[in-house]
Amino acid sequence: MSPTAPALELSGVSLQIGGARILEDVSFTVQPGEMIGVIGPNGAGKTTLFNLISGVLKATGGSIAMAGRTLDKLPIHKRAAAGLGRTFQTSSLFNGLDVMENVRLAAQAKLGGSLSVLAFPRRHDEASTIAAECLEQVGLSHRAKVRTADLSHGDKRKVEIAMLLAADPTVILVDEPMAGVGMGDVPSLVEIIRRMHRESGRTLMMVEHHMDVVLGLADRVAVMHNGTLLAIDSPEAIIANETVQSAYLGQGAA
Repeated sequence: MSPTAPALELSGVSLQIGGARILEDVSFTVQPGEMIGVIGPNGAGKTTLFNLISGVLKATGGSIAMAGRTLDKLPIHKRAAAGLGRTFQTSSLFNGLDVMENVRLAAQAKLGGSLSVLAFPRRHDEASTIAAECLEQVGLSHRAKVRTADLSHGDKRKVEIAMLLAADPTVILVDEPMAGVGMGDVPSLVEIIRRMHRESGRTLMMVEHHMDVVLGLADRVAVMHNGTLLAIDSPEAIIANETVQSAYLGQGAA
């Protein structure tokens, strides 16, 4: 793998189910350390795009590569092992476990240990140390022993991000992190995502409906519309793009 290869490269990626074209000829590259915001109306293909990159769905056309390595034939777990991490729109936590145990399992998986929730955790083992550090990064150290089922939606999102950090991916897909989150939790989540990107140098793609969040965080913004990539450019250029205004922002050309 070349050190100069894009962190993520999509070439003509398409998805056809039956006679319906769900995604068509999507091509773009993401550079190492870059953050791409993905926007578009409901049904535009944003989550489908993430499902294809992460391996939840298999593309019917085109190719996806990460750091020069083709992902097309890799199942989900091997893409994760290659350094791809993802959150989902809906929570994917173990609600019967406490916050620390959730994050520790992610660290344990990264270290190659047992994934059994019944495995006896040693207080000072490496996975526990990593989990504690990740909880500190998202501001949840004080809630380590709280069951995730008892957390607010905003705090659950923070646990999911802590689990991502524990898995230590190089490319992260974040799917609507603000969905269902109270307005009071949005600023802290934005700051956590900003630090996750800026301080670690990780590559990040984020689907998000809050335009102010996307425009404030992303280096570039990709606009999806009817299963195609309408535009990808700087936030300033996207705001000024008349085609985007007409198709997504609901404004006619000036």
